[in-house]
Amino acid sequence: MRAAVLGAGSWGTTFAKVLNDAGNDVVLWARRSSVVSAIAATGMNPGYMEGQIGSRVTATTDVFEALRDAELVVLSVPSQTLRSVLGSVGPHLDTDSTVVSLMKGVELGTTLRMSQVIVEVTGVKPDRVAVVTGPNLAPEIAAEQPTATVVACEDIDRAARVQKAVFTPYFRPYTNDDVVGCELGGAVKNVIALAYGMAQAMGMGDNTRASLITRGLAETARLGVALGADPLTFSGLAGLGDLVATCSSPLSRNHTFGEYLGRGMTLEQAQEAAKYTVEGVKSCLSIRDLARAHGVEMPITEQVERVCHEGLDPRVAVRSLMTREVKAE
Repeated sequence: MRAAVLGAGSWGTTFAKVLNDAGNDVVLWARRSSVVSAIAATGMNPGYMEGQIGSRVTATTDVFEALRDAELVVLSVPSQTLRSVLGSVGPHLDTDSTVVSLMKGVELGTTLRMSQVIVEVTGVKPDRVAVVTGPNLAPEIAAEQPTATVVACEDIDRAARVQKAVFTPYFRPYTNDDVVGCELGGAVKNVIALAYGMAQAMGMGDNTRASLITRGLAETARLGVALGADPLTFSGLAGLGDLVATCSSPLSRNHTFGEYLGRGMTLEQAQEAAKYTVEGVKSCLSIRDLARAHGVEMPITEQVERVCHEGLDPRVAVRSLMTREVKAE
């Protein structure tokens, strides 16, 4: 296939490599001409990925050049900027191209999932949008360490075509038609990983961290079921798999940011130390709003939002979680 990847950060660049290694021709769109020049001169994007991206990958700052004749249009930009990036993309999509979302977030204000934003802004039908999600830490994939992922799409035949386009000896995709569940698993796990990082920084042990993963998965599944997701999705790669990887890995931006907060940094201090986009910090607001709108209890998400945006001490947040009314599991 001919593929366009919009967004040349760590995951976008790594996914371009995956597409290259699966035998596709890829155009990688970057905002900065310095990134394009580096890729043209060296075949590398050193600020975001170690090693060669691949001989089939070219780069451009012209989004319309990237989109020309693209059968796959892969979106890998911060979730809260997706709408602005998509503003002029819709008319330039081929009539049967597949739009692939790599983003894991819920839009502020609208509480729309990323696939819903794509449909609303571009006008493509929902069955043309696929979601790639799972335990996919970009540096490990760039190093060709084995991993599995999920390609979710309402049109399972289209999901299978994307699956074939990204299948390599180190990147194993599975198909799924539960777009709602797969997207929510990817979005909420960022919030739970913030809590996990806080707990680790405060010196809490394996019991605490296992409890956070388990109860975090429970509140993710509650929200998913309320929105029509298949509860079994949350026991798979897009649910438990992604949650474990993001919570436990020092490569996870949300985990690391949570550690900063757990050490007593303010949100502003943590953002200054991080110098990168941390999806869970903003998504905790929109996920909280989505849960409230559907009458779903998400106590960990509520406390993370209070720590991030209301200045609550993480230790007080832990106490609040532990002294909630006891109930059946």
